[in-house]
Amino acid sequence: MRPERETLDYSQAINALLAMVDHERSQAPLPRQKLIYDLRRMEALLARLGNPHLAVPTIHVAGTKGKGSVAAICDSVLHAAGYRTGFYSSPHLHTFRERIRRDTQPLGEPEFAGLVEQLLPQARQVEAELGLGPVSLFEFMTGMAFQCYGQGYGQGYAQDRVDFQTIEVGLGGRLDATNVVRPQVCVITSISLDHMAILGDTIAQIAGEKAGIIKPGAAVVVALQRAEALEVILAVCRESGVRPVIVGKDVTWTPAGSDITGQDVEVKGRLGDYQLRTPLLGAYQLENAAAALAALEVLRELGHVIPDDAIQQGFAAVSWPCRLEVLSRRPLVVADGAHNPYSMAALLESLPSYLDYRRLVVVAGFSRDKNVSEMVRLLARRAEVVYATRSRHPRSAAPAALAAEFQSRGAQTVECATVAEALAQALSQAKPGDLVLGAGSLFVAAELREAVLGIPPELYPDLLPPDLQARGAEV
Repeated sequence: MRPERETLDYSQAINALLAMVDHERSQAPLPRQKLIYDLRRMEALLARLGNPHLAVPTIHVAGTKGKGSVAAICDSVLHAAGYRTGFYSSPHLHTFRERIRRDTQPLGEPEFAGLVEQLLPQARQVEAELGLGPVSLFEFMTGMAFQCYGQGYGQGYAQDRVDFQTIEVGLGGRLDATNVVRPQVCVITSISLDHMAILGDTIAQIAGEKAGIIKPGAAVVVALQRAEALEVILAVCRESGVRPVIVGKDVTWTPAGSDITGQDVEVKGRLGDYQLRTPLLGAYQLENAAAALAALEVLRELGHVIPDDAIQQGFAAVSWPCRLEVLSRRPLVVADGAHNPYSMAALLESLPSYLDYRRLVVVAGFSRDKNVSEMVRLLARRAEVVYATRSRHPRSAAPAALAAEFQSRGAQTVECATVAEALAQALSQAKPGDLVLGAGSLFVAAELREAVLGIPPELYPDLLPPDLQARGAEV
């Protein structure tokens, strides 16, 4: 008997998602990868859907830093080449719909709700039959993306699959819900210490988890790595019998100038040389550009037509917000999702190279499970004044604790309850030539972006930190 389907509008679809186990926002002591032992639940859900994840050529991207940028560039270029594309990423900035893109755009509300409606009964059947616990929110949304790309939107919508899907790993690689695909090319971007409670406390251990996406028959693009990470990744390549393309060796790049709107780069690939411009700022984005180009060249070798002009157009058109994103020029306001010491150091190193400013004013907030003390140390050395705040994410650290830590480092600090309040105070006190930077968490960067650009967010009141729940619509 076929499971019964419910009819849902968008708000009901969001409520259904929020009722699921959400390891991204959970405050439980054991994070999601410690609660996931295999991918049987994910595989069972996809089997009930007809295994849509296997229907489309796939680029699978893992790493600590830059994986989203690399995936976004690949998706943009393939779209510019005339292909129908799917791009799955997480987390979202302003709406769940951003996680599932078709042709570079987030799904519309009806399409999104239709997928939730279609998958809910299948997920319930999997839970009942396997007895392995409930399908998590991330597993469910991964299934939604694969169904959307491999089969279409579901009943009442166009049944058209995409030509390519670019899939960003959520966390780690080996046990990530996305690691059910059979990719044409895997990309492993730069690996550093992050999510250590989940993935391991050494670079080698984390690299082993990330390298879990490598599969026989797929080409592997490896971005710049520390020696201990590269050793692990290359060992897995040898065991899997796949050929690695090494960024920095097989594919190289040379900076070619920049301004506040973007930067130029010359990439020397294995199949040709490319003069490219990208709106993504930061020295690390040049490395990401080379990694994306390497993956696209692999697709070319497999017979997919990707003209040079499509590569140029795709690089120039890519959008990946909250990555050294200039939101306002006067006053100068920048949002960046740097959330670990490695990415924070790279951000602070890039700022003076790309932007002209006198003083750095920081709106800072962090998740409690990050290396907060080291990021505070890095910011306190550069910032003229810090506005310590928190995002709406339930794992965000309390502003009072952050303010105390910044003050202990000698930084002039102002405690603020919300990102919007912190931004308002920073702008009210800003002097000509100041740069106001929102950083420390992708969620802080997203809320800063909402405040500057007037973007209405999706609010999930039940998931707010306790001290913000009472404020309701104010946040």
